[in-house]
Amino acid sequence: MYAVAVMPVLLAAGWSLGTGRGLRPLQLLLFLLAAVLLLAWENLANDVFDADTGVDTHGKPHSLVNLTGRRDRVAALANGALVGGLALMAVVALRSSPAVLTLVLACCGLGYLYQGPPFRLGYRGLGEPLCWLAFGPCATAAALLAVTPGAQRIPWATAWALGAGPALATTLVLFCSHFHQVDEDAAHGKRSPVVRLGTDRAAALVPWFVAGSLALQWAPVLLGQWPLTALLGVVGLPPARQLICLLRDHHDEPGRIVGSKFLALRFQALSGLGLAGGLALAPWFGSLGLRPGA
Repeated sequence: MYAVAVMPVLLAAGWSLGTGRGLRPLQLLLFLLAAVLLLAWENLANDVFDADTGVDTHGKPHSLVNLTGRRDRVAALANGALVGGLALMAVVALRSSPAVLTLVLACCGLGYLYQGPPFRLGYRGLGEPLCWLAFGPCATAAALLAVTPGAQRIPWATAWALGAGPALATTLVLFCSHFHQVDEDAAHGKRSPVVRLGTDRAAALVPWFVAGSLALQWAPVLLGQWPLTALLGVVGLPPARQLICLLRDHHDEPGRIVGSKFLALRFQALSGLGLAGGLALAPWFGSLGLRPGA
């Protein structure tokens, strides 16, 4: 699961290396550790908040609250991960720009809006857009500021171009996590997009998620802004194909599709790493190099 946490900073590192600006290795390491802790908070807090509504009682056996029966300890662990992650991000911000912490706090706020009371926007079917914003332009902008030497202003244009496609792949992971628990979600008032659409129509959207993610990654290549090596995100296509076929044929069979989100994760990780690696390789292909302002 933590591929979704570290992808924004890996993409930022690839872009920074590809433009010849270099990299801040310690900043990269601190950001990676902080991102993992903050996603741990998100996941653990989600278990706690869902335990309060009862939505995870049957549909999510791997919930840590369900496994331990100790909501209080899981909540304490979640809060500890949040404090630790924000403390590390504060160090990163002190070494780069205060805007790093501001952007990360915005990401955490979006995460709380998704799951936390009284908002619980994920129960209203709004989790996917919140996920895209948090893991896309916001997290990518923070990562670019943190790891790029000399970065001063928030690089919104680069963050949108760089983060939009991979964030759509991350959003697909969340989208696919709903398929196997449609009945439980509906019974507890969680109106996820899959509950609203039905599994058949929701499964038909999965190829569009994949195509949209790759199209957003490849558009700058077609515009001559990124090197051809950025097309390496294509390595994510095999698990994407497996996912599409699985949900097309078995969308209404929870026992067979319970692992669909892990196929989505494989697509997200491989396509994102392919893009990051492809961008980092740009200096080796001078005639196809990444334009610093792109």
